[in-house]
Amino acid sequence: MSKEVYKELLGVMQKRGGAYCGMDIPEFFAMVEELFSPEEAAVNNAMPRGPFQASDLAKQMGRGESELVSILEGMADKGLCVAMKMEETQFYMAARFMPGILEFQFMPGKITDRAKRIAQVIYEYERAFDANSDPRASTFPTSRVITVDRVIEAGNQIHTYDQVRSVIEKHENIAVSACYCRHAALLRGEDIHDMPTDVCMQFGVNAQFAAQRLGAKMVTKDEALEVLARAEEAGLIHMTQNTTDDIDFLCNCDRWHCVAMKAIMAKPKPGVFFNSGYDPYFDPDLCVACGTCIDRCPPEALSMGDDEAPVVDFDKCFGCAVCATGCPSEAITMHSKPEFPAPPKDRKELKEAVKASRSFS
Repeated sequence: MSKEVYKELLGVMQKRGGAYCGMDIPEFFAMVEELFSPEEAAVNNAMPRGPFQASDLAKQMGRGESELVSILEGMADKGLCVAMKMEETQFYMAARFMPGILEFQFMPGKITDRAKRIAQVIYEYERAFDANSDPRASTFPTSRVITVDRVIEAGNQIHTYDQVRSVIEKHENIAVSACYCRHAALLRGEDIHDMPTDVCMQFGVNAQFAAQRLGAKMVTKDEALEVLARAEEAGLIHMTQNTTDDIDFLCNCDRWHCVAMKAIMAKPKPGVFFNSGYDPYFDPDLCVACGTCIDRCPPEALSMGDDEAPVVDFDKCFGCAVCATGCPSEAITMHSKPEFPAPPKDRKELKEAVKASRSFS
């Protein structure tokens, strides 16, 4: 019976979509058997789309409400589903693997034997999934990089959606949690190069859930800006959903461990697929050819030219401004690309853009 419930879970997760949604390979079953008990898997499989109350799911499954509440509460605390209160009424919601369950496992930043096992089985599943997938298949980016607005050349038009500060200022509920990718790497015994892990942010309802269930820390807007400063100093990339609105998370990613970054770098021209809409400009009068920008560049798009000035490979460059924020002589500014298209407005437009891109691929 337990094997059957995990086979059913495969189909359920495939229908939910998202990254690493489900693949019929041994590594998938090894992962879900570590994450879900058979009873939790059965509850997961029965969850409807959208928010629901325990009483409704209890009727659907023919289970006692109090019994089901206990299971759902345990699943929410383990990051296997989402829990939220709306006007004092408790709701739950099914979660995808990514964004969702796989990331939820590491937000608490715990270092335990179980966390280490989970980090390993997820890693093995992701590797096997990638080995059986075509990294070129995705033709429209679902995530985007946001450049650092303080290094944008004066006079350039800066849209609100190009400013991380504006995302922070519009939200009252902000949480900071451990970075899924770096903390999982740490659990696997990998070197994370002294980069900070407590720099990923959630906003709004996501922030409340992360703080109440997953060990995230609620922070003020000023504290959130301090987190951004630490991330920029460490050479991390600001990354979020590829929309102008509905932004409910902000990751600060590195080149070595970030799942999204590695998938993007596997593309023939990653800088064309994934870009902020800004290019770095090097002032020849200020540049001292120290090479700091080359060392910091996440996609390794910079090299030293014959005239002792950095050269940019725009097929690789993300326009993230990591080179500019680390330049000791402040020789680098970011210039907006003319006619660079605005991101989709919301999740609905993003979904339509992804669908349209596949039809023409």
